[in-house]
Amino acid sequence: MKADIRIAWILARGSERREWWRISLTLVGALLATGFALAAATVAAVRGQVSIPYAHGLLDRPGERGGVVLALVLLLVPVLGFLGQCARVGAVHRHRRMARMRLAGATPTQVRRVAAAESAFACLAGSTAGFAAFAGFLAVAGHTPTPGTWVCFVVVVLAVPVAAALVSVFALRHVVTSPLDHVRRTRPDRGRRAALVCLLAVGLMVAGALLHLSPSGRSVTPFALLVLGLVLLTGAGAVWTAGTFSAIAGRMLTLRAQSPAVLIAAGRLAHDPWAAARTHAALLLVTVVGVGFVGVRAVLFEKLHQGGTVPGNMAFYTTGIDLAGAAVLVALAISLCGLAVGTAESVATRRRGLAAQAAAGVPHRVLARAALLETALPLAPAFLLAGIGGTVVYLAYAAVARAGNVPLLPLLVPVAVYVACLLAAATSLPLLRRVTNPAELRFT
Repeated sequence: MKADIRIAWILARGSERREWWRISLTLVGALLATGFALAAATVAAVRGQVSIPYAHGLLDRPGERGGVVLALVLLLVPVLGFLGQCARVGAVHRHRRMARMRLAGATPTQVRRVAAAESAFACLAGSTAGFAAFAGFLAVAGHTPTPGTWVCFVVVVLAVPVAAALVSVFALRHVVTSPLDHVRRTRPDRGRRAALVCLLAVGLMVAGALLHLSPSGRSVTPFALLVLGLVLLTGAGAVWTAGTFSAIAGRMLTLRAQSPAVLIAAGRLAHDPWAAARTHAALLLVTVVGVGFVGVRAVLFEKLHQGGTVPGNMAFYTTGIDLAGAAVLVALAISLCGLAVGTAESVATRRRGLAAQAAAGVPHRVLARAALLETALPLAPAFLLAGIGGTVVYLAYAAVARAGNVPLLPLLVPVAVYVACLLAAATSLPLLRRVTNPAELRFT
């Protein structure tokens, strides 16, 4: 293990210029994770009823502070997914160096550990920078944390690189580099994780229904369990839909497609139908939450203004709603960055095949159109299901709140996110032009 860490440090210091973009993305992801975790620790350290001159009283009481802490902690999920995407891109981008390590006697497990340790070093720099920025913010705000809180800060700074390394090992568990300079994936996903999440969601919904039917269980907890189970069920169902549709559409279009771009995209989807589901899982879950949030927000504002009366502390409600909306937007932005990185990883993995197609005379515009279709085709039905699930969530809230009007604006959220996904996938087109250089055939 010590030798692997030392090799990772040497390789990180000697990274080529073209690898610094990956290191920079990893550093930014670690900085965001550290910022969210430090903010959650700071808010959680506040005890009892206090008066904080921020957020219009949203941080004064323990109940509201718990919701803020939960929102900040949940933001770590898309950040860790983004770090996993960066680790996969790094492993493929350094394939020749990894192949030389295999020739020197390294095992696939050792190669994956070295790649994960490289990500951990970048994350340590990011977490240190995040801690310095957060400490400066606390100094400007005039807040002095307790000694116990400072200990939590140090734990967070050290835990982020460790978590990033574990995520990298998990992300690279199916990546194998052979001594002959070949990178491949083994044991492709068949949707088992989506099925497990579906079972967990069904269990939560059953527990919520039983508590709701129980005479002593009629409170907000059963409804929250039902909503959480519905969100997880819809998100997992959307992921399963993306993978299943990719497999079916890939097989059908391979036999019937007449357009070269569609034929290339169909071949890719048929070869690894669950690749899109892995990359888009966080986006689909964020879409479900986003649709539900926009609908709940409209219903809540309608109830607050019902009867022409406005609550005296309206800023308290708007601040809480705006904070939740900001959390959804941040999660969406991070997930879109993860999609862009995942698309780049897919292009980098297939650089030899793409270079061979370009050398055979396939125009660049056809390859670019095929790369976009690989994202567009599986996402279309998945976003439809995600939109339906989010709609059910806010319709249930509207029924409980007895709202008069049902908003239609949330139905535009899946369309907007779908367009954003296509734009994020388009960021890989400059890399596509680089990897289709016939010079890549020298390494085949």
